[in-house]
Amino acid sequence: MMLLTNKAEQPVASLLLAHGAGAGMNSDFMQQLAEQIAACGVTVHRFNFSYMQRSEEEGKKRPPQPLPKLMNDFEAALESVDSQSPLFVGGKSMGGRVASMLGDSERIKGCLCYGYPFHPPGKPDKLRTAHLQEGGKPILILQGERDPFGTRVECENFQLHPRVRLSFIDDGEHSFKPRKSAATTLEQNMTNAAHRSLDFIKACL
Repeated sequence: MMLLTNKAEQPVASLLLAHGAGAGMNSDFMQQLAEQIAACGVTVHRFNFSYMQRSEEEGKKRPPQPLPKLMNDFEAALESVDSQSPLFVGGKSMGGRVASMLGDSERIKGCLCYGYPFHPPGKPDKLRTAHLQEGGKPILILQGERDPFGTRVECENFQLHPRVRLSFIDDGEHSFKPRKSAATTLEQNMTNAAHRSLDFIKACL
């Protein structure tokens, strides 16, 4: 499994970060997030799920593989991380969902989800929250207030386990981008996401 690493100076922890369904580890969101978090003092490792790696090699779009295969890919990436510092997992959207299901590993201290896909857009009855209602490792979900996969109004009505902490990104959509009329910018939202990630990691250590 090939890892792309943004090294932090004197890292307090490492974060293994997975991409979302439609764009790989080199997407603008993934690159910017990795750079910002590394600047905060956490080394970030990125990887592609095997379907995305094949898609990039062939130059042809491919749909995500079933959840068990995605979990196997994530576990393979975990084995590739050679880190002496405390290890966290996380991901964008689908990648965060997969990461949130890996909490049984003794190596993992906690999980960070960036834009959790609580339900498919327009299908609020198809919730993906069952495992978030059970005990396990600490989870931070950073969610755009306007995310079509779960808005702030919707999220505040979900019954989630106390181990799951929700933190909302001002006026953000699924990739934290605010409207032009908003009082915040995408860059500010990404910086806030990185700083909140660091606060969560430190609280877990």
